[in-house]
Amino acid sequence: MFRASFRFASISSALVLLLAACTGGGGSGAPASAASAKGPIKIWYSNNKEEVAWGKAVVAAWNKGHPNEQVTGEEIPAGKSSEEVIGASITAGNTPCLIFNTAPAAVPQFKKQGGLVALDDFPDAASYIKARTADRADQYKFTDGKFYQMPWKTNPVMIFYNKTVFAKAGIATDNPPLKTYDEFLATAKTVVAKGGVKAAIWPSPTSEFYQPWFDYYPLFIAQTGGKQLVEKGEPQFTGADGVAVANFWKSLYEQNLAPKEAYQGDSFGEQKAAMAIVGPWAIAVYGGKVQWGAVPVPTKDGKDPKDIHTFSDEKSIGMYSSCKNRGTAWDFLKFATSKENDGQLLTLTGQMPMRADVAGTYPDYFTSHPEYKLFADQANRTVEVPSVPNSVEMWQTFRTSYSESVIFGKKPIDQAFKEAADKIKSLVSGG
Repeated sequence: MFRASFRFASISSALVLLLAACTGGGGSGAPASAASAKGPIKIWYSNNKEEVAWGKAVVAAWNKGHPNEQVTGEEIPAGKSSEEVIGASITAGNTPCLIFNTAPAAVPQFKKQGGLVALDDFPDAASYIKARTADRADQYKFTDGKFYQMPWKTNPVMIFYNKTVFAKAGIATDNPPLKTYDEFLATAKTVVAKGGVKAAIWPSPTSEFYQPWFDYYPLFIAQTGGKQLVEKGEPQFTGADGVAVANFWKSLYEQNLAPKEAYQGDSFGEQKAAMAIVGPWAIAVYGGKVQWGAVPVPTKDGKDPKDIHTFSDEKSIGMYSSCKNRGTAWDFLKFATSKENDGQLLTLTGQMPMRADVAGTYPDYFTSHPEYKLFADQANRTVEVPSVPNSVEMWQTFRTSYSESVIFGKKPIDQAFKEAADKIKSLVSGG
């Protein structure tokens, strides 16, 4: 397991290169009959050890019962990022049939390259995805209404806090005052003044396009009741809720409660920051190092936790257009996302399958791992990045505007957000 933000450390430059290659050429021109063709296939899974163990077990179980449709599973090849590797493979026409490490933000670029198969080519695909993923499924459709990704696993982000620091600062550790913006700011001041930490919270202030997913976007989702940054081609962040979130973060930066320089390391793990925005992966990482607690992200006036949505930090499965035996690939994809194999993913990695009511589906796991229950409940209310054309450029435009106005105060928020919204509306209307 590893920090969500680390996963994207090289995506920005990789996808800039990828965008330059997006000429619509990739893929291998597989015939329509490929949708029903059966035979051997190749897949890639992530290279972290827990997912490798899961992938090997699933492949072995499938191969035992399908001698004529053998699956060869490999770790995704090394590179600056998975996205760069996948983009280059699409261009070369040698992608495997399935990749269990497909970032939703990259899906529009991979589609533009001609690299992805619309899963709707399979008669039962839309119904299968909707049955497994429930109401959240529609977030994973592209603007043409089709699924170019299978929602697979989620790490819903929440506020992790250091109970030792809070206790030292004289703040309640079981139900800390973090629900409203005013409460959060007051608590932030106290932990910095009395808790022995440099920062209340220390999200990265750097300019990469994905950084809003771990500062602004979760709180925007919560404050708006579950909106995406862009809906039906219209930017949503210039309204009162979006600006309120921005002003909340601006207050943290202005009062030096969130530093404006990047921390070279893990600020929460090294106990330089009292809080962090993280997913359930953090339980395994910090469990032996930090006495932690977790609460939903704050909202302006303090919503009931059962009404709070957050960022999904999801990874999907993509089927790639160089695949010849797509019938086998689709059958294996369903096998890998079955109730049993999703349960194994949860057991081995602590990551939540994109299923309706994860806690109710796997009660034994959550009985024996009660520390994950809060995240399982939050997993029912997650929001994805919009699946729109030019998605990376959209996020980069937003991040630049946010950095200028919120972090560094070089431009008024209203002005910066309006300018960004105008650019973004044009970007997402493109092909």
